[in-house]
Amino acid sequence: MDMKTSFVSQAYANARAAAAPQPKAGEAATGFGKLAENFMGALQEHEATARAAMTGGADPHALVQALASSQLAVETVATVRDRVVEAYQEILRMPV
Repeated sequence: MDMKTSFVSQAYANARAAAAPQPKAGEAATGFGKLAENFMGALQEHEATARAAMTGGADPHALVQALASSQLAVETVATVRDRVVEAYQEILRMPV
């Protein structure tokens, strides 16, 4: 009887490992990571332009352009965040 139990537990462990989701080399994580890096890089560029405009190193047109671009980037990130939260809430409402 002890032999059957060990075989069953081993088969269960094998099935559990086979059914577990296997992440594929970080496909989604890499995409979101690159997106976050691009967002932060853009904000840092815009911040540098704003600093340069305050010290007289950049023209006002570049400042306005940087501000508009950073506003668009922040609004885009907020919209994506809202959509992700909506999708998560929809998943939580699904019957099991």
